[in-house]
Amino acid sequence: MIITAAITEGALVLFWMYLWLVSTIIASYLSERKGYGDRPGLATGLILSIIGTIIWLIIPAKAESKWKTLGPVGRGQKKRAAA
Repeated sequence: MIITAAITEGALVLFWMYLWLVSTIIASYLSERKGYGDRPGLATGLILSIIGTIIWLIIPAKAESKWKTLGPVGRGQKKRAAA
């Protein structure tokens, strides 16, 4: 009975840790994409977890940021030379 509870609790803790790490990665990506650099997003993601990601979704992008020029997830398209 105790072993089963420990395994179940451990799996739940591992799930929350992965959720924390993924939200940190997303917050870092969003802040870099919006032109603020990746460190502010990394800090807010580590401290605030999912709330940090939501904050970076609300913060407006700078004028010359990748978010404004290429879009939220786009890389931009290379112009192909006509053959």
